[in-house]
Amino acid sequence: MWVRAGGCEPRVVINTADLPPRWWAAGRNGADRLATSGRPDWAHLVERAVAGAPTRAVAGRADDDWREAFAGALRPLVDVARDRVERRVAATADVDLAAVCARWAAGQGRRLATLAARTLVLELHEARQGGRLAGATGPERFAAFAAALGTRFGLAGLFGRYPVLARLLGQQVLDAADALAETIERYAADRSAIRRLRGDADPGPLTEVQPCGDPHAGGRTVALLRFAGGATVVYKPRPLTLHRRFNDLVGWLNNRVTGLDLATVATVTRPGYGWQEYVRARPCADAAEVGLFYRRQGALLALLYALDGTDMHCENVLACGAQPLLVDVETLFHPDLLPPSGAGPDPAARALTRSVRRTGLLPTGLPGEHGAVDRSGLGGERYPAEVVTWADPGTDRMRLVRRVAPVAAADNRPRLGERAQDPGAHHEDLLAGFRAAYDAIAAHGDELVDRLSGCAAAPMRVVARPSEVYARLLDESTHPDVLRDARDRDRAFALLWDDSAEDPERERLVPAELDDLWRGDVPLFTGRADSRDLWTADGRRLPAALPVTGLSAAVGKIRAMGPRDRREQEWVIAASLATRTGTVRHDSLSHAPARPPSAWSAAAGRGGDDDGRSPGRLLAAAERIAAELADSAHRDGQRANWAGLVRLDNRHWALAPLSAGLGEGYPGIALFLAELSALTGERRYDELVRAALHPVPRLLHRLAGDQDLIDAVGCGFFEGLGGIAYVLARTATLLRDAELGRWCAAAVELTADVRTDDGDDERAGLAAGLAGGLVAMRAVHAQTGLPSAGRLADAFAARLPELPAPPGAGLPWGAVGVAWALRGHAAVDRLATHAVPPAPAVGRAAAAGTDGPVSVGWCGALAGAALTDMDGAAAHRYVAAVAGAAVSPDLSLCHGELGVVEVLTALDGAGLPGARAARERRTDAVLTALERGRAGCGTPGGVPSPGLFTGLAGLGYGLLRIGYGERVPSVLLR
Repeated sequence: MWVRAGGCEPRVVINTADLPPRWWAAGRNGADRLATSGRPDWAHLVERAVAGAPTRAVAGRADDDWREAFAGALRPLVDVARDRVERRVAATADVDLAAVCARWAAGQGRRLATLAARTLVLELHEARQGGRLAGATGPERFAAFAAALGTRFGLAGLFGRYPVLARLLGQQVLDAADALAETIERYAADRSAIRRLRGDADPGPLTEVQPCGDPHAGGRTVALLRFAGGATVVYKPRPLTLHRRFNDLVGWLNNRVTGLDLATVATVTRPGYGWQEYVRARPCADAAEVGLFYRRQGALLALLYALDGTDMHCENVLACGAQPLLVDVETLFHPDLLPPSGAGPDPAARALTRSVRRTGLLPTGLPGEHGAVDRSGLGGERYPAEVVTWADPGTDRMRLVRRVAPVAAADNRPRLGERAQDPGAHHEDLLAGFRAAYDAIAAHGDELVDRLSGCAAAPMRVVARPSEVYARLLDESTHPDVLRDARDRDRAFALLWDDSAEDPERERLVPAELDDLWRGDVPLFTGRADSRDLWTADGRRLPAALPVTGLSAAVGKIRAMGPRDRREQEWVIAASLATRTGTVRHDSLSHAPARPPSAWSAAAGRGGDDDGRSPGRLLAAAERIAAELADSAHRDGQRANWAGLVRLDNRHWALAPLSAGLGEGYPGIALFLAELSALTGERRYDELVRAALHPVPRLLHRLAGDQDLIDAVGCGFFEGLGGIAYVLARTATLLRDAELGRWCAAAVELTADVRTDDGDDERAGLAAGLAGGLVAMRAVHAQTGLPSAGRLADAFAARLPELPAPPGAGLPWGAVGVAWALRGHAAVDRLATHAVPPAPAVGRAAAAGTDGPVSVGWCGALAGAALTDMDGAAAHRYVAAVAGAAVSPDLSLCHGELGVVEVLTALDGAGLPGARAARERRTDAVLTALERGRAGCGTPGGVPSPGLFTGLAGLGYGLLRIGYGERVPSVLLR
């Protein structure tokens, strides 16, 4: 189809006026071809639409919105589908069918325009480049193109070239038409029951059925039914039995918690579908209502935790004054579907999956290029996101671009006036509601379990993958390159096979997922609480697809609820909320914990018969920390791991299972416990050390086969293979374990394989780069005598001067860390040619700009400059700054008091005046903090976390360094 200038109207020239024989064959994927050889229903609809399209172009207006212009061109498809609805549904006094169909047709036109836009714009560009468009201006040429496209000849040419596009569009309107007709028929049958949702008030005739949400099971979506009288009712094309049962359980909880009075959404259940009242968000009347909202939210959190609910994101929660309303609870009794791990099953990952975090209510912000995204039930703020949009829309130069645009906030958080109230400010309200409901459930668990029998046969939804994964696949698979032949689109969808390669539970679901995606649906799986089976969207049964029934898992959880579990869940709540509080500053020690001191810190300050800075007293405190770490470890028989707060970047933290990095991962905890066992001689933690390091050989094996993964892990000391190798070397010595020594040798070999020739300015740093590899290999060689480690240290030292300087300012991430690593190596004479400034220049840079607060943390620029040139001005300035800095409740190694003590220890060893006195004063402050229960981790809000850099393991390690520095080597200053 082409448009040429000529006369008053555009003239269309195509090679064929009709669709060619079996034109639809290339639009059928492999599964379709196996199922049937005849013409599919969508092809019948497309052929009717083409046959009914006008033979001459009807000129459109040049100022039309591009969607309306494309929708007009594709209108013949919508007309056929509308006729299908009108033939099936009879108009009655209760249904204004003409109005319903008109609004539906307009929406479907815009939907088809969106699906076809990429292909139509490509066609537009090809016509423009060939000089085949009529019109004097860009908008005129665009309008002429759209008008010609909407003819019989234009559509025949389009669908002949893009049969997969024809399938997408035909299937879309075919399913949408059938879903609309089904909705109207169900409304007609249930009108009297629907009226009761509104107190028997007559809403007047039905005038609109507005689809909302993702399509499932043949284009069915949640819909808002609007009436002439202004009323609205929610239609859900799935069973609502589970929602009704949940409402009953909320009533039970209301009777067990004084003053709770949780509200629920009124529901009418029918076989396979149901109706709900339409509720609007509204603000709170005052601050007291906000507090009540969060107490109720905490109670809902406890109930959802007990029922293994999930997917309670911001769009499933509505803030209605002081009431948090759950508008969708289809995912109760949800199974645990853990993602595969290269290091094998992770007990900490399983524990988090079974925790309150599974509900989706708690913050789970994920950092992105344009900021963090938190769509949890407690989050839902407006945030920037990259979106696909169009530049120069409605002209012949229209083209796809990606831009950052704000995503609107949801209505899930309580408001005072127009301002949403942050959950972090109501932490205690949330916890109070959680505790009250949790204790009621734990005290009356048998009663609740008895009531769950009513949920046993109720259908529930199982979310195999995030809906965003499916939405992205559906969106990207509208590219014209995959719309000419179904085999190309099959290859695009094959990503699901790749993602499921080591995940047998999800791999079994892929064929059904592909069927749904080909239909334009978001894949849907359902189950029953009392069954291990799953059912696909088209009703096929997948026997024993789940490891256990959802009901048995929930019953087991309820019966295990008690004081210990409640403490663990409260920690998950606190840690999740802490991820919203902002960054932990690495340039100041002035921040204070935003929560009460942890139980371990109070315990660490009690007891101990020694006075002052005695090693015995320090050892006792470290042992109490070790006992807390041992108690909080999650185990599965072979492996032990911890959940903790992990720094993702300079602005964001996440609650996650600990990974293999020394700084914040399980190797750092294993190192502390091994040092403690060796000091005490009691060996009580040796098995825990081995269990913590259990996944390392599997991880090393996985890395050995993947060069890109080796490069991604890197050779750094705190965040890479270098740190892993050091921990293995040190623990092999401490535990006298030859197997750990063999793992260390394998880790050194992999460290040598890291490529560092890509010019990345972050490849040189101490934490994750070559400087860290240098320090690690030097330490491994000193510990084990491995010749390969010594050679690799020399190679790294030779390579470092050729790399660009890291952009950071502090010791772990900046140029001072590189300079410090080189100074500590025998190749110090290479320093003069290095890309980073030599030590005196580094000291001057750190001393510049002193008008503001000065960081004295180990990770700061001043500490790094002082350590790089211990006789220079920066070192003297550091000691003076420490003397004037306030004592922080943050005792962490990274940016807290124990890191300061480590730096002062090094400066004292170099004979720097004043360093010893400052170290002793700071050590006294640390011990005083322990005695008074005011110690904290270097995490947001000071929330306890197990890691080495910012957590409990680091506190314990720092105490050992103070008391036994001659036996416990510094992990910060290797």
